[in-house]
Amino acid sequence: MSRSRFLGGRYWGILLRGMGMGAADVVPGVSGGTIAFITGIYGELLDSLSRIGPHCVTILRRHGPLVAWRYINGNFLLALFCGILLSVFSLANLIGFLLDKYPIVVWSFFFGLILASTVPILRQVPRWTWSVPVCLLLGVLLAVGVSEIRPGQVPATPLTLFLSGALAICAMILPGISGSFILLMIGIYPRVLEAVHELQWENLLFFAGGAVTGLMLFSRLLSWLMHHYPARTLAFLAGVLLGSLKIVWPWKLPDAGTAGGDKLAPLLSNVLPARFAGETGAEPFVVPALVAAAAAVALVLLVDHVGRVRDPREQGKA
Repeated sequence: MSRSRFLGGRYWGILLRGMGMGAADVVPGVSGGTIAFITGIYGELLDSLSRIGPHCVTILRRHGPLVAWRYINGNFLLALFCGILLSVFSLANLIGFLLDKYPIVVWSFFFGLILASTVPILRQVPRWTWSVPVCLLLGVLLAVGVSEIRPGQVPATPLTLFLSGALAICAMILPGISGSFILLMIGIYPRVLEAVHELQWENLLFFAGGAVTGLMLFSRLLSWLMHHYPARTLAFLAGVLLGSLKIVWPWKLPDAGTAGGDKLAPLLSNVLPARFAGETGAEPFVVPALVAAAAAVALVLLVDHVGRVRDPREQGKA
C-alpha cells in the first residue's frame, strides 16, 4: 500500500471520528472529548492544538505555509473539524428527533458509552501509585459538582460572552463534561442560540474569540499534563467520565420546587425506572435501555480492541 493511500485512508477515519465528536457535542450533557478519547485521538488532538500559537507564526514567516501546516498537524485538524461541522449540520436534526421521541434509549446509549470508555483510559495508566486513586476521586467530584450547579441567569455582555466561550470550549475538550451543558448551567445558552439564529455578529465574535482563546490555553495545559503526569492525568479524566454518569442517567424527574422542565433537561433528579413510571405514567423502556447501553459498551470495547491490535505498543501494555 502506498503512503499516499495510507494517509488518505487514515484521514477518512479521522473525518468519521470528527463526525462522532460533532454528534456528541449536539447533546447537552455529552462531550465530544469523550469520543476523541474512546477513538484514540485525544492525545494527538491536544498536541496538535497546543502547537497553534506564536511559535507557529514564527515558523510560517521563516519557512512558509507548508512547513507551518505540517508543524500543527494541519491535515489531521482539517479532517477532524470538517467531520465535526459535517456532523453538526447533518445529524443535529436526527439527534434532536431521537432525543425527543426516544430520550431514555438515547441517554442509555450514552451512559453505556461513557461507562465503558473508562476501561481503555484506565488501562493506559502506566503506573498506579497512591496519587492515582486520589486524582480519580477528584475527577469524579468535579463532574458531580458540575452536575449539581443550578441554572443561573447571565446577561449577554461582551465580557460574559467571551468568558462563556472560553469555558464552554474547555469543557468540550475535557472528556465527560459538555460545553453546551456548562452554558445551560450558567444560563447563557439561550443567548448564544439567539445570537446564532438572529446572526448577531458582534455577540458571535466575542463568543468565538473566547472559544479560540480557551482552546489554545486549555489544550496546552492538558497536553503538558498528559506528557509530564500521564498516570494522574488519565486517572483524573477517567474520574470525570465516571462522575458525568450522573448527568446522563436516563430516568429523571423534576426537582422538588422546580416548575415545568422536561424529561430531557440535564438538571433533573435521577430516579429508578419504577419511580419514573409511577410518577409520570410513562413507559420506562427498561429493556430497550439495557440493550442500548449494552450495545454502547460492546462498541467501545470493540473499538478499543481493534485499536490495540493495530498498535503493537498498546497491545503489549494490555
